[in-house]
Amino acid sequence: MTTTSTGPVLVLLDHAADGALRPPVLELLTAARALGAVQGAWIVGADASGPDARALELLGTYGAESVHRLDVGDADARLTPAVAQALTDVAQRTSASVLLLTSSFENKEIAARVGVVTGAGVIVDASAVEVVDGRVVAAKTVFAGTWNTRCAVRTGFAVVALKANSVQAEPAAEPTTPAVVPHTVTVDDGVRRVTVAEHTERAASTRPDLGAAHVVVVGGRGTNGDFAPLEELADLLGGAVGATRVATDEGWIGHDAQIGQTGVTVAPQLYIGAGVSGAVHHRGGMQSAGTIVAINNDPEAPIFEIADFGIIGDLFAVLPQATAELRRLKG
Repeated sequence: MTTTSTGPVLVLLDHAADGALRPPVLELLTAARALGAVQGAWIVGADASGPDARALELLGTYGAESVHRLDVGDADARLTPAVAQALTDVAQRTSASVLLLTSSFENKEIAARVGVVTGAGVIVDASAVEVVDGRVVAAKTVFAGTWNTRCAVRTGFAVVALKANSVQAEPAAEPTTPAVVPHTVTVDDGVRRVTVAEHTERAASTRPDLGAAHVVVVGGRGTNGDFAPLEELADLLGGAVGATRVATDEGWIGHDAQIGQTGVTVAPQLYIGAGVSGAVHHRGGMQSAGTIVAINNDPEAPIFEIADFGIIGDLFAVLPQATAELRRLKG
């Protein structure tokens, strides 16, 4: 049985503007080591640099053997077509057999674009990936989380987008010293003609990114627009705040907080749903959570069908008590 890929495993190295690697990248590197030789792909534009010594040391700790620095020139490195062309270029140059990405909105579009150009088998929202008998096999849930599937890629090149928190990030047994390999990517004229007219940074927050958070506190219709108790609990637990579609449609919280089939897909270690009914489109975006806690005053709410722990009660009574007790226990 073959358990490693025939070619290198490319990992898209998502990073912040200051060059810091995003936490899910370490999970990707951990998963990639089980598939084959790990190589990173770092995208830069005209006004960017990197990776710096700090990032390279961390990449070496997690087993990256080399880092391809892909310069897209005067194209905007934030545009998915530019990133897709850069990844296609380096995948073909290195004869890579697997490309791993974090399963975000942008990265799923990038995966699709790479798949169209290369003829690769593409799997998104995967929860695990391995090589079995020479084929890349990924696990994922489908049909709003009601079915667990295993998908085998039958092409020579596989593109897999893994959900954050699907893999426990672990340093390599033997750290490496990754070499930086520079590439200049010739991006199509049509892509270079597209520019971002305006870019607004999110307001600074100490909360983790929703898609990568280990703890997520989610509010639904039952909050009646008051997310204060949820935010207080999330901050105490070091978690993120999410919402159902009805809460975002009502304007109670931004649409970037929406969890579900038409929102963000999360797989935290702990999911706390307050005033969440558990509609099928919401369950499809959170059912992979490790532990699900539901708080709802309706004992017939569907969320209780999948909850590990259920509390029938008023969230405005339950959450403050829970927060106070946790604060007491933490001293």
